[in-house]
Amino acid sequence: MHETPDELRELQTLLDASLSRSTDHLRSIISSDNTVGAAQLVDILTGMRVLALSTVTASGEPRISAVDGHFLHGKWIFGTARAAAKARHLAVRPAASVAHIQGEELGVFTHGTVEILNPRDGDRAHDWPELVAHFREVYNDDEFDWGAEVVYYRLHPHWMTVFAPNSAQSR
Repeated sequence: MHETPDELRELQTLLDASLSRSTDHLRSIISSDNTVGAAQLVDILTGMRVLALSTVTASGEPRISAVDGHFLHGKWIFGTARAAAKARHLAVRPAASVAHIQGEELGVFTHGTVEILNPRDGDRAHDWPELVAHFREVYNDDEFDWGAEVVYYRLHPHWMTVFAPNSAQSR
């Protein structure tokens, strides 16, 4: 777990607010009986998780693809090749949605805005050493040039909800 107590409180506030302002239909599916709180969520979302990432083209058409996701400090971190279409989309339209789904056991749905994390592309150099250490541990790779070949993003969520019907088993 990488989250501070303040980050856990912020995540719990986001989860509660997101569900409370969701549609009646969604609240008929996701309720306090089949979701998890922030502390449980960060325990569940360790290591690399495959995310379905949705971006938008210049003509407003949706595009979805898969990325490696890492849930750190209560936010999704993901990367893609600098030449990928999704990198071009996010450069000019930073709004994105991600979903992490494990069959019918877990669904984490998030909408937000991305920021670039690579020091050469943004001003987040203070985050970079922790991120590279995490990536090296997860991927067991000390030789990869993390900042040159891949652009990394942090998704700042404005809405996030979790479906976990067997939450007692997911703890």
